[in-house]
Amino acid sequence: MSDLMKVSSNPHIRSKTGTSNIMLAVVIALLPAAGFGIYNFGIGALITIVVTVASTVLTEFVFEKICKKKVTIGDYSAVVTGLLLALNIPVSAPWWIGVVGGVFAILVVKMLFGGLGQNFMNPALGARCFLLISFTSIMTNFDCDAYTGATPLADLKNGVDVNILKMVIGKTAGTIGETSMIAIVAGACFLILMGVIDLRIPGSYIVSFVIFISIFGGHGVDFAYISAHLAGGGLMLGAFFMATDYVTRPVTKNGQYLFGILLGILTGIFRIFGPSAEGVSYAIIIGNLLVPLIEKITLPKAFGKGGEKA
Repeated sequence: MSDLMKVSSNPHIRSKTGTSNIMLAVVIALLPAAGFGIYNFGIGALITIVVTVASTVLTEFVFEKICKKKVTIGDYSAVVTGLLLALNIPVSAPWWIGVVGGVFAILVVKMLFGGLGQNFMNPALGARCFLLISFTSIMTNFDCDAYTGATPLADLKNGVDVNILKMVIGKTAGTIGETSMIAIVAGACFLILMGVIDLRIPGSYIVSFVIFISIFGGHGVDFAYISAHLAGGGLMLGAFFMATDYVTRPVTKNGQYLFGILLGILTGIFRIFGPSAEGVSYAIIIGNLLVPLIEKITLPKAFGKGGEKA
C-alpha cells in the first residue's frame, strides 16, 4: 500500500507541475516589481533584496543540515519568501533588518512548524509584522535619496491631494516592491496565464475592499479616491502574491471567495478607521488564522451515511 499512496503536506496540486516550478514562476512574476524597485530607489534596494533572499535561503539550509533533514532550498520557496519580504521593506532600512526578518520568516514561521505546507501564516508577512512591531520607526521611515515625507497613502488618509498617475507608475515613496501598480499587475497576469493563481481570492478581495471604502470612506463612489487606494500601499502586492499563497489560503472554492471578502473588509477597516494608512499585512495574517474556520464552514457535505442525502 505504501508504494501506491503518497501522503504529503500541502500545497496539493493535481498536476504534473511540482512545487519548484510553481515557486520559480512566482519568482519570475515578482521580477518586474523588484526591477522597478531597484530603478526607483537605487542600489540600496538591490542590496536589501540580495541580503534578505540570502538570509532566508541560508537559514533554511542551515536548519535542515543541523536537524539532519532533507535540504529543500531547491524548491525555491525560501527564495520566494525572501523576495516577498524584501519587497515589503523600505529602502531606508539598514541591511540587517532584512537578515532579522529573513531568519524569523524561515526559522520561526516556517521551519519550527514543520516546513513548507505546515506554516499557519504567510512567512514573509509574518516576518514583516514582526519587524513592524519590533522596529516600528525603521519600518515606517520611507525617506530616501529619491523621496522624503509621507507616502501617498498616508497623504490620502490626511486629506492631502495625491498624484494618481505617479502612484500607478510607481514614482512614489513606499516599500521597495509595492509602489508600481503596473509592475505588480504585469507579474500577476503572468501567474494567471501560467495557471498558478486565479482571480477568486484577489478579485473578491479587491471588489469587497472597493465596496467597503465606497460606503465608509466618506467620498462615496469617487473613482479618483478609489484608484488612489488601489494603487497605494501593499494592496495589489498582497492580493495577488500573498493572499494567494497555496499553504495559507482556503482550499475550497467558496472558502476562497469568503477569504477574499474577509481580507477586503479587514483592509478597509484598518485603512479607514485605524491609525495607520496601511493594513494589508495584518488583514492577511488575521485571514490566515481564520482559514481553518472558513474551510469548516465551506467544506462540501459528503453524500451517503452521515452526510447529505440525495
